[in-house]
Amino acid sequence: MTEEQEIFHRHIQKAGLKRTAQRDLILEVFLRTEEHLSSEDLYRLVQKEDPAIGQTTVYRTLKLLTDAGLAREVRFGDGRTRYEHNYKPPHHDHLICTACGKTIEFYSADMEALQDQIAAKHKFELTHHTMRMFGYCSECRKRRDLEREESAAEPRIRFASAPSTG
Repeated sequence: MTEEQEIFHRHIQKAGLKRTAQRDLILEVFLRTEEHLSSEDLYRLVQKEDPAIGQTTVYRTLKLLTDAGLAREVRFGDGRTRYEHNYKPPHHDHLICTACGKTIEFYSADMEALQDQIAAKHKFELTHHTMRMFGYCSECRKRRDLEREESAAEPRIRFASAPSTG
């Protein structure tokens, strides 16, 4: 049993809940998925392995995972709540494409150092932070560039017959 599974089982036991095969499967699928998942995303993945598991069970189990400290809610400004791993996670920040929703995790030692310098300058004690940067991923930039090229081209006007000049 993994450390995360032990933490989850202790948490549900303290909450007076039973360990079930459905909860175990939801935990397993969540832990092996690296993407940022909405409850609907996780439900679709779980359904592939056990179609009998309902969406409410997935949602409630995600809440339990969050309460146990294994999952963390993240919001990227599109109105959807997603979840990412939260147990001993390496620090990272996010680049979010506003066109397609793609999320890229990254870490920058330079950025971390700059944040520490800014906090020290203002005599501010950092406890944690999140950074979300919004823009266009490379695929969406290519699409936008192609659309701009097409719209910038001189429009062609076709006449059914030659226009009259007089």
